[in-house]
Amino acid sequence: MQNTSKDSEGGLVLPTVIPVSVRMVIIQVLIAIFLYVNSLMIFTFFKKAAFFTKTRYIFFAHTLVCDSIFLALTDALLVMSFSKVTMTGGLCIFVVVILGNLTVATPLTLTAMSLERYVAICMPLRHSELSTPMRAMYSILLIQALSSVIRVIMISILSSAVSLRFYTNPLICSVDRLIVFPWQGDLNSALSQLYFLVMSLIIAFTYVKIMGAARAASSERKTSTNKGLRTVILHGFQLLLCLIQLWCPLIESTVMKINLNLFIELRYFDYICFFLAPRCLSPLVYGLRDRDFMVVLKYYALFGHSKVFHFNMDKPKLKWRKKITCTPVG
Repeated sequence: MQNTSKDSEGGLVLPTVIPVSVRMVIIQVLIAIFLYVNSLMIFTFFKKAAFFTKTRYIFFAHTLVCDSIFLALTDALLVMSFSKVTMTGGLCIFVVVILGNLTVATPLTLTAMSLERYVAICMPLRHSELSTPMRAMYSILLIQALSSVIRVIMISILSSAVSLRFYTNPLICSVDRLIVFPWQGDLNSALSQLYFLVMSLIIAFTYVKIMGAARAASSERKTSTNKGLRTVILHGFQLLLCLIQLWCPLIESTVMKINLNLFIELRYFDYICFFLAPRCLSPLVYGLRDRDFMVVLKYYALFGHSKVFHFNMDKPKLKWRKKITCTPVG
């Protein structure tokens, strides 16, 4: 793509504000920062066995892994598209299936985390029974299964419509290359929006219930209840960004018919706000806001020079005793 182009009538349109090469550098820097933060948090999770016993940390680690793989794969496809590097159709199908799975897995995990907060705040006596590490692992398996439904339908339609040569022919990989019928994209969008509608209703339900618990809570529990309420609000905001992501292709295709440069500007904005931003809020919601996790993260981020970690996590509190001396009589 050049910095200037002609519209459908042959007239010259305005040049893009930022060259494409500069945009690529900005995106690479942002993704490198996000991947570093996510990798540090994943490393922190696996270094402390205490985090394995709490459901919210297990869900948090699953979100970090999904977001990191998503960022790495989308960035690889972006660089390959920018460099006009091709791959075989079979490999493209495999990559698109993984990306489609991760696209849905993150908001599903956010929904599960909101339900966990609802149980912890509104059903505290049953929280230890319902929220166990084993149930969390079963929930993750269910999340992965639900995330794969849309892509399984999409690949089934594709395999019945293309020849075997498609799997070996080189192409520039994108989701659009795997849509062979016009109604296939509409079906994909409808199923995705159905998923997000259900997830939005669940998060709204947990928000209403936690808000009611916050009003009725005593002064001792009000702090933790309000914190859980803020967490659910942030999850709802993340889900909203993910939902807008589904509408981006439709809006972009309409804008591309009107003005190519405006399409380039819009696609760059959409990728930053609705693809990268939702994946970068998870560390803020459950990583930097969690005191216990932040203590351990600070220790490893500072290469073991955090004294707070030694005092709170590794070493027991020292009890000083007054030294008693006996003076002999006589």
